[in-house]
Amino acid sequence: MSDAGAPRKLGQLLTGTEAKGIADRLADGDTLTAALKVVAVGHRAEIRRLLEAVGRDAGATYQQVLVLRAIEGARALPTALSPLWTMPGHLAQSGPLTSSVTRLVDSARHAITCSTFNFQRSSALWTSLQEAAQRDGVAVRVYMDTRAADGSEQRWSPSTSEVAAHLAPAEVWRTKKFDGRYVRNHAKFLAIDHHLLLVTSANFSRSAEHNNVEFGVLIDNPNLTEAVERELRAAEGAIYEQLS
Repeated sequence: MSDAGAPRKLGQLLTGTEAKGIADRLADGDTLTAALKVVAVGHRAEIRRLLEAVGRDAGATYQQVLVLRAIEGARALPTALSPLWTMPGHLAQSGPLTSSVTRLVDSARHAITCSTFNFQRSSALWTSLQEAAQRDGVAVRVYMDTRAADGSEQRWSPSTSEVAAHLAPAEVWRTKKFDGRYVRNHAKFLAIDHHLLLVTSANFSRSAEHNNVEFGVLIDNPNLTEAVERELRAAEGAIYEQLS
């Protein structure tokens, strides 16, 4: 790659938050190695190579910071926040309900990433995610907890293999052992088209969508959403395994 192409490639790889973090550290006098700690481990070597291509002479740090600030500015977008509630008896008075999340999934045009403890067939998402995975051009990626799913003998709680078969051709990843113990995947979120991020206390079940007291926040911010997705992708080899 020519030096002229390095800034463009950096702009494609970095979120605005990551670009700001690296630039701030470099401006404070940190080394490039220290500054790159804001980036997921799996991306550091490529980002380093590109930043070194941006500036090689005595003014390298200054040139790198200029490019990073440009990426930060270009990707700066306002963040919109909306609360989502579940309460029995329709008692929630503010924001949309957790049961409305299926509309987000139905609206996806490019990608859906979801992380959950487990699934229940009673969840509306059980159907909407399957339909999304079968739509042309929509890539669905799921992370789930192995022991929560495979340790249950309840017919309404499918195993990881059953989830993979149901959501095919989606990519389904389940936790595996790390340091001799199974990792527990308790992160619960949905990322839609790399810009909408729903972080919620709710599991994927009918009770969580209609009867429990659950709270979530819907965030419209591409930088944050992409950073969350990238973090889990970087961890895939270490704590997750893909079901074929």
